[in-house]
Amino acid sequence: MPYKMVSWFLSTGHVKKATQIYSISKRYLSSSIKISEEVQAALSSKAPVVALESTIITHGMPFPHNLSTAKKVEAIVRREGAVPATIAVMGGKIHVGLTHEQLLILSEKKEPCIKASRRDLPFVLAKGLNGGTTVSSTMLIAETAGIPIFVTGGIGGVHRGAASSMDISADLTELGKTPVTVVSAGVKSILDIKLTLEYLETQGVCVSVLGPTSRFPDFFTRDSGFEAPCHITSPREAALMMKHHKELELKSGILIAVPIPEKHEVEGQKIRQAIDVAVNEAEASVAGRDVTPYILQRVFELTGGESLQSNIALVENNAKIGSQIAVEYSDLLNGKMFFPSTAFSKKKNTESQSQKRRPVC
Repeated sequence: MPYKMVSWFLSTGHVKKATQIYSISKRYLSSSIKISEEVQAALSSKAPVVALESTIITHGMPFPHNLSTAKKVEAIVRREGAVPATIAVMGGKIHVGLTHEQLLILSEKKEPCIKASRRDLPFVLAKGLNGGTTVSSTMLIAETAGIPIFVTGGIGGVHRGAASSMDISADLTELGKTPVTVVSAGVKSILDIKLTLEYLETQGVCVSVLGPTSRFPDFFTRDSGFEAPCHITSPREAALMMKHHKELELKSGILIAVPIPEKHEVEGQKIRQAIDVAVNEAEASVAGRDVTPYILQRVFELTGGESLQSNIALVENNAKIGSQIAVEYSDLLNGKMFFPSTAFSKKKNTESQSQKRRPVC
């Protein structure tokens, strides 16, 4: 929140006030959150920044694929003109923007590392542990730091059999109360897609597919069999949605679903069968936050590693699209917008002058 105030005062020209709040906020946040110099400089200059989660590093992929993917994703974000801000808990302190050494520590997991959702943060911080941030905790931290957009692989949702288990991911409630735009390959295909979309509607979350159709993707495949309520075709449109969302001061988030690249969808169809097997096994052996890591590992084993390659491909694609949205959004906030032609502008001005004396009801 303090960094959002700084951004607002900067955008309105109150540099002195922004500097004062920035100084206070640094002291306020320093006890639990450390923002890297690179990310802090980008935020201060209103440059585009993209938040990245760390659970995909700590619990989503095996070493060394997790490390190489994390580095590749950050490189993609930079190539597209934005600054990457990978978020994690290191030694009981939240870090926004990680060094290579920190990425390596998280990837190797030689030290205990917790899968840290919103609920787990106080415990992980108090114990001085390392933690990979989930979608919900990454959204929370990104919003606190003033980062409006976050890229991940796929979000959690309503688990199959939730009518009896009540297993619903905290990602959904976070999307309902934290104004951050999440770019993902839809909802993980291990979940109940229909109920997840219903739950997001109840939470007031704007859900949109960014692609050629409105068919909602489910991580490994481009079409889950369900329609998204909204459909956009470019990063620019996504940025415009973010802009209007900000202007309306909506407290919920936005979910932008980006389908996996077509060349990897054939693999995705095979992976669906493996997911059904893994889900049945998980129901009999694990519960809670251990379900998703277990299923992803079993699918990896059942597909001979094909699921991992698809996972990497969709995360990289999401990073590319998410960064393009971040750049477009930054341009909109900084006034780099499309303006009508001079002739149209003159005509509009003339009409405005002639209508100045007309009564308004």
